[in-house]
Amino acid sequence: MCGIVGYIGHQPAAPILIEGLTRLEYRGYDSAGIAVVGSKGTTTVRQVGRVRQLESALPKRLTGKAGIGHTRWATHGPAVEENAHPHRSEDGRISVVHNGIIDNAAGLRAQLTEAGVTFTSDTDTEVIAHLVARSAAATLEEAVLEALGKITGTYALAVLDEQHPDRIVLARSGSPLIIGIGDKEMLVASDVAALVRHTNQVVHLEDGELATVTATGFRTFDRGNSPTSREPVEISVAAEDLELSGYEHYMLKEIHEQPEAAAMVLRGRLDERFATARLDGLGLDPRELRGFRRVKILGCGSAYYVGQLGAQLIEDLARIPADAEAASEFRYRQPIIEPDTLYVVVSQSGETADTAFAVEEIKRKGGRVIGVVNVVGSTIARTVHGGIYLHAGPEISVASTKALTNMALAFALLALHLGRLHDLSHAEGERILRGLQRIPGQLQAILDDAGQVAALAQEIAKARSVFYIGRVRGYPVAREGAQKLKEISYIHAEAYQTSELKHGPLALIDEEMPTIAVIPDDMLSDRNVAAAEQVLARKGPLVAITHESVDLGHLKAQSIVVPKNEPELDPILLTIPTQLLAYQVAVLLGHDVDKPRNLAKSVTVE
Repeated sequence: MCGIVGYIGHQPAAPILIEGLTRLEYRGYDSAGIAVVGSKGTTTVRQVGRVRQLESALPKRLTGKAGIGHTRWATHGPAVEENAHPHRSEDGRISVVHNGIIDNAAGLRAQLTEAGVTFTSDTDTEVIAHLVARSAAATLEEAVLEALGKITGTYALAVLDEQHPDRIVLARSGSPLIIGIGDKEMLVASDVAALVRHTNQVVHLEDGELATVTATGFRTFDRGNSPTSREPVEISVAAEDLELSGYEHYMLKEIHEQPEAAAMVLRGRLDERFATARLDGLGLDPRELRGFRRVKILGCGSAYYVGQLGAQLIEDLARIPADAEAASEFRYRQPIIEPDTLYVVVSQSGETADTAFAVEEIKRKGGRVIGVVNVVGSTIARTVHGGIYLHAGPEISVASTKALTNMALAFALLALHLGRLHDLSHAEGERILRGLQRIPGQLQAILDDAGQVAALAQEIAKARSVFYIGRVRGYPVAREGAQKLKEISYIHAEAYQTSELKHGPLALIDEEMPTIAVIPDDMLSDRNVAAAEQVLARKGPLVAITHESVDLGHLKAQSIVVPKNEPELDPILLTIPTQLLAYQVAVLLGHDVDKPRNLAKSVTVE
């Protein structure tokens, strides 16, 4: 959540800060602000709303060459100017931007108030600015260390001191922070998206690590003020990857990038000779993989739903018990970590706090954990024992599409790999491998026929609530479909197993409650059609996402037809119409598709 940028060098800082914030706005967009140190002190500008409103409020001459900025996803206090970052000390000397949550902020706030400090915001971040300013330490670094010794919680911090305009001090604990290496200039960001126009060399701070950044370099150190060693790494993201490229929204662009993204995640990983998948990044040899008797998948939101799909794939192909669980609940239920269980965590950003904490819990108790992650060099990617990179490319829209599809494909690869190590025959392995090879082309065919979804969107946009139903392999598709619709169109949507419809939810069916039924051509198609008939019998509008080979009988339902693949892989393709439908409905309702209210792309707080 939230976006941090910082700059120190030979150029005016403000334009670079604004550009960086614009790149990071998908991480939070309730308010934004910058603080720039110049010859006459610190100039701070903050605005409620989007970065463009902040940009229009900037003074015409803002020439300072060191500054920090922030775009906010509200946690403490509403989206008002007083709560926007940067936050300043009473004397105006110290400016702070912060991602994360300070757990003991209330107690510290009370202590500071008793000591005579007057607070101007509802935020936890303002506490940090006052603690640093009130320190008697000789250097800014020591003052920040002293402040950190008094707080508990998660944070990524950038601290600016107008008495030391030659430096920015950074600190990280549980929230990402990256240094960009330039030519006689240095940059700071919570995401590489803010850095790609200026550098391809970055340093990722580790948890518990701090840094001092100057125009000519950086120094990293730990909480004991002892030096640490950090070498820059190269990032592969190009600036053009972050452009709209003629599309109206990033979500639409990313939906249409799925055939190429799918080809990327499969490239070099399909072993035709042995009818298996090549997954060298797991860091596990065949003997170790055969030793696992269970697979536990952990993710949040859409990653959790695709994890359910992955668990089904693993059970189908490898015949190993597998299940998925919400990572946000995992560590709080005192989980039993089993040595013969392979734990798999899923995160597009690789920075999802709940999932990262689950990794810590598993490793602390001696478990083996691998990651399915899109962002190279992210926190989860660096802390798991091994994993599968998604290679989906940058995903800007809050609603995940191409990364989600690549997650499903990554699980298909993992399931095929595990299956061939167990009892999946060469012929069956070839069947799945051929199915995977067809996926990119079939994705393109669905997108080429997107007009069949647009017509249905007109009807769904009129609804106040929508049911999504699916059974076994279709249930994760239904859950993800409901998630997409509710998060970008703001229409209430719920997913149920088709078999559970008659056990309660059927009471809500009427002429104004559409049902979107996932009906693949499999052994349950007749039962799914029978359940759909029960919806129609109660005058409920019905949309079927199905295959051409399914006999819908006398169903008076509108249908969206997708190409048929292998039964295990069909859910990957059945999910695409739900993305298109949610997008079209949100556009019809006039919503900001890429930045849905109350949400942010990378959830770095609990």
